[in-house]
Amino acid sequence: MADLIQLVVFVLLVTLFAVPLGGYMARVFGDGPAPGDRFFLPLERAIYRLIGVDPQARMTWRRYATALVVTNFFMMALMYLVLRLQKYLPLNPDGIAAMPPSLAYNTVTSFITNTNWQAYSGETAMSYLGQMLAITYPMFTSAATGIVAAIAFLRALTGVRQDLGNFFVDLVRAHTRLLLPLAFLVALVLVAEGAPQTFQGAAHATTFDGKTQVIPRGPVASLESIKHLGTNGGGYFGANAAHPFENPSPITNLIHMLSMMLIPTSLMFTFGRMIGNRRQAWVLYTAVFLLFLGMWGIVYASEQAGVPAFDAAGITGGNMEGKEVRFGIFGSALFTTVTTAATTGSVDNMHDSLTPLGGFVPMAQMMLNNVFGGVGAGLLNILLYVIMGVFLTGLMVGRTPELFGKKIETKEVKLASVALLVHPLIILAPTATALLLPDATASILNPGSHGLSEVLYAYTSGAANNGSAFAGLDADTVFYNTTIGSVMLLGRFVSIIALLGVAGSLARKTPVSAGAGALRTDTPLFGAVYLIVVLLIGALAFFPALAVGPIAEQLSMWFGA
Repeated sequence: MADLIQLVVFVLLVTLFAVPLGGYMARVFGDGPAPGDRFFLPLERAIYRLIGVDPQARMTWRRYATALVVTNFFMMALMYLVLRLQKYLPLNPDGIAAMPPSLAYNTVTSFITNTNWQAYSGETAMSYLGQMLAITYPMFTSAATGIVAAIAFLRALTGVRQDLGNFFVDLVRAHTRLLLPLAFLVALVLVAEGAPQTFQGAAHATTFDGKTQVIPRGPVASLESIKHLGTNGGGYFGANAAHPFENPSPITNLIHMLSMMLIPTSLMFTFGRMIGNRRQAWVLYTAVFLLFLGMWGIVYASEQAGVPAFDAAGITGGNMEGKEVRFGIFGSALFTTVTTAATTGSVDNMHDSLTPLGGFVPMAQMMLNNVFGGVGAGLLNILLYVIMGVFLTGLMVGRTPELFGKKIETKEVKLASVALLVHPLIILAPTATALLLPDATASILNPGSHGLSEVLYAYTSGAANNGSAFAGLDADTVFYNTTIGSVMLLGRFVSIIALLGVAGSLARKTPVSAGAGALRTDTPLFGAVYLIVVLLIGALAFFPALAVGPIAEQLSMWFGA
């Protein structure tokens, strides 16, 4: 009962914060006056002058997409230089060496794509400057990129303008009015709870036996705040959010989870405000939350049930392997569900130590890639499935599908299909390739179905821009660094570009009045249709791979095969 009460409180807190923040973002990115104009506008105008941007200019979808991609790849190049040269750069009190080329490539692609996959341990592989410029900095910009891509798409649905806005104006506002203020507040709370925030080098403590223990530290709280608010993931320390410096208490554990859910859920209400249909937002929000709760129920029940072999040996109380005692099964199961529902990738327990069905949940959520999803990109994927749901139901009833008064035609369906199909392609194809190559299979540390799941999880995490791992795979090799890095780039930018193309096409269409036979998308019936479409498409794409991975392993565990 206590666990159920905690879950209800968590859901209520998420909703309580999401509704007002969603309204705030709708005003920030709208055409009229926005909260904080008196304070923020002078600062923003100075930034526009500095970078040579005309804030009144408007962009077509092609210009918007080009600006987005070029800006991100320029930042990626700068990050690569920092990691390759960190040995010679300042703020390196512990004398950490330069990062090898393949690992540096993997790291910069990871953080510029909002993935934060880490094939290294942060406290031993990164200088303070590297942590700030190659890690914390892109945590802001990659999150802002996802947010503004979603905002541009929403503008196309409003029916009042044919442009998508100005990428640079949106990017600046996402930083000044949303991410920086929120990150500052969360960092203060984390410092108050015990997270370090310092530029001093590692501390040296004398142990009881007279030996010296080296305790890494650094600007941890500032990284942790944006890592969760921006659904970035990763961690300052190799143990991630299980480390007491990153996650000192149950209070910070709750703050981490609320931070991960805050912007993805709020954007759904921003969507409702911008299209002038709040009921639509509530329908989708409810549908996605039902999917989330179902996934949580699976991992929680599976971890509580434990492992039959342990039960036979008299070890009861559920599966506590790989979990922090201070968080327990409930805190670990909820964190696992949150971090992959919001495609953050931060972990407070070892996913590799979950039961097979428990491990199935984070993998399945990343495969669906729209159980809230990351900041901005998650909403885009939700709307992608809405488009497919409208199209498929239109085919079934023999009517031209319409979405918010705009007809869904061949071009939109083709682009949506590209965004939809590239996701399973970049997961399954490299997984199959890795399983065929002896050098790649040598990195698998566990045999059988679990070893297959480790490889499948790695590419799923990269494609979904999540960044968590089963951690039973030695992924710090040239093959995995290169292929997972490339999967992260494709998973991020192909879908964004395709959906901005859909937005550009919809923006040019004149809204039409809904006819008597038009399918309403703001009803519980469409919420059910949405869930069916999501689950069917996910099952068709991924069930065979899951069947030989976590499902086969679960059956083996039950029947002792």
